[in-house]
This record gives sequence, structure tokens and C-alpha cells, in this order.
Amino acid sequence: MKSSYSEKDVVILLKDITGMIQPLSAEKREEKIQQGIHYSELLPVEYQPTQEYLNLYHQALTLHAACTAQAVVSLAEQIWKEKEGQVTLVSLARAGTPIGILIKRYLQQTYQVDVAHYTISIIRDKGIDKNAMNYILSRHSAQSIQFVDGWIGKGAIARELKKTIADYPKVSSTLAVLADPAQITPLCGTREDFLIPSACLNAPISGLFSRTVYNQDLIGQHDFHGAVYYHEFEKMDFSYSFIEKIQMYFDKVTVTFPIQSDLSGLQEIEQIAQEFKISNLNYIKPGIGETTRVLMRRVPWKVLVQDKEDSQYIGHIKQLCREKQVEIIPYPLIHYRTCGIIQQLEDL
Repeated sequence: MKSSYSEKDVVILLKDITGMIQPLSAEKREEKIQQGIHYSELLPVEYQPTQEYLNLYHQALTLHAACTAQAVVSLAEQIWKEKEGQVTLVSLARAGTPIGILIKRYLQQTYQVDVAHYTISIIRDKGIDKNAMNYILSRHSAQSIQFVDGWIGKGAIARELKKTIADYPKVSSTLAVLADPAQITPLCGTREDFLIPSACLNAPISGLFSRTVYNQDLIGQHDFHGAVYYHEFEKMDFSYSFIEKIQMYFDKVTVTFPIQSDLSGLQEIEQIAQEFKISNLNYIKPGIGETTRVLMRRVPWKVLVQDKEDSQYIGHIKQLCREKQVEIIPYPLIHYRTCGIIQQLEDL
């Protein structure tokens, strides 16, 4: 798979399907998804950030680089201890990819080890890419594998991972993430719903490749899941400037070990669903990262926010809402700073 990342940082186990699939507008794709076509069979048109939005990204990077580095360092130390120094990083494409690179670089810098790092696809209701898993397991021990992602919203991918990894008895299904406001995984950098700057952008901060695709017209029995390379973003590629900015703070932060509480964020989501008459929990996307994704590639209905005046964490979300004319509603969120709600088909 072509990307703007170096193979020294990550081996991308995806099939390049550039030019083989037609991206759809958010409205057309949403209609097809809600009519029953699986989201992984379709590719959204990639969000083209405005200059005002890019300015907000750069501000977010300046504001949150140190706390992102602290979450990376804390998570990397937990992984190193958990795996007793035998680590194979497997990041979940694509939000997990830059996080996996940062963890790899921290371990290299701190322990002088060059751990292997792969990025592979996992898709809700379809499972993990088994061809990619077989490729990794033919080269590394099952016990060394550590799955990595950016954040957990309400835990759908964490649950999918647990279900699908049952086919690999010696592989741990524990997902390591920077932010886990849902209180789902024991391996996280923080329980806070903070703004990971890479959540602000899609391909331009993730090696210039798309979200993953599993469409059997394009993906054969022995193929990896697919993705598209975006040549048009080559002059707007922040993939390495993001990584290098965070890496600058590795020596300046302290290690923390977040405590997991018994209260899950899922209960809060169920309450929101009931209050706003949402029939499918998949239409509710809690947390800063997931809300951003809704605004960039789905058809958003409303955005709930803990604090409407918050510009430090949700300035980019407010800008996207202005661009897309989406209503922002103050709401007493407990686990999350924001929550995006997708528009239901009957309202389109």
C-alpha cells in the first residue's frame, strides 16, 4: 500500500485500490448505509479542510502536543511492562497508525529497541483482516502482539476486536489507546476525553491513505483489506510534522497510570439515545475524535457539547458545525466533552 510513511515506521498491510472505487458524497453514502449496505463497502469523499480549519488544527497541535506526548509515553510504558519487552505493535488503520508510530519511536528512544509495527484493518461487524493477521503471526509470536488505536468512543471496535480475536487463542484482545473516556480498556494513556490533534484531520495526517474498504468486488479471498492513496493531498501532508511535534515532548513529560472506574460510557450513550429517540446506537458517536469523524464523513444531525464556550478542546468541532450548519446543543455529558449524532434516514 502506497503511503507517505516510511517502512521504518510502519508496514502497511492493506491492498492499494486507488482508482478502483468511486468515493461518494456524505449524503449519498449515508443513504446507502441506512438502506443496509455496509459502510466498509463504500468510500466517502475525503474532507477538504478550509484554511480557517487548518489554522485551528495548528492551534490544537500547539495547545495539545504536550498532553498527547504524555498519553503516548504513559501508554508505551504500560505496553512495555505488559509485554515484558517483547512487543509487536499492530495499529488499527487508520486512526491508530500515527499512534503506533509514536509508541514505536518512544520505545526506540527510551529502550533502544526497534519493535515491529504493522497497521491493519478491522471493520465493525466484519472483523479483523485475517490475511493480515496470518501474515504477522507467521513472523512474530502471538504473545507479543499489542493492538493500538487512537481512542475509544463507546467501544464498538474494542468489542469487535475481542470477538474476532477469539479465533487466535494466544493473542490478547486488549486494545491500547491514548484516550479512553468510555472506561473500557485497562491500557490507555488517559481517561480524559482530550483533543488528540491527529483526530482533526483524515488522510493528511495519516500517511495520505483512506479509511479501509472491504468490498468483495475489489478484495479477493487472499487479499488484505483495501485503501486508496490520495495523491491530491501530497502538498498538504502533516503526517510527519505531527509525529515530530509530539516526539519533541517525550523527554519533558511524566508517566501516569490512569485508574479504570466501574462506570461505563455506554450507559450515558443509552440515555442519550432514549432522550433524542435514536433507534440505533451506531448513530451516536461520543467523544471528540468520533464527533470530528461524524462531521467530516457522515451526515450529522446535532452535536452535543459539555461546554459550548470551550475553544481549547472543541474549537475545530465548532468550526465544522459552522461550515456544515449543524446545531450545537449544550448537554450535561459526564464521560465526554462532545457527542455527534448522525441524521436518521427518515429525516434526510
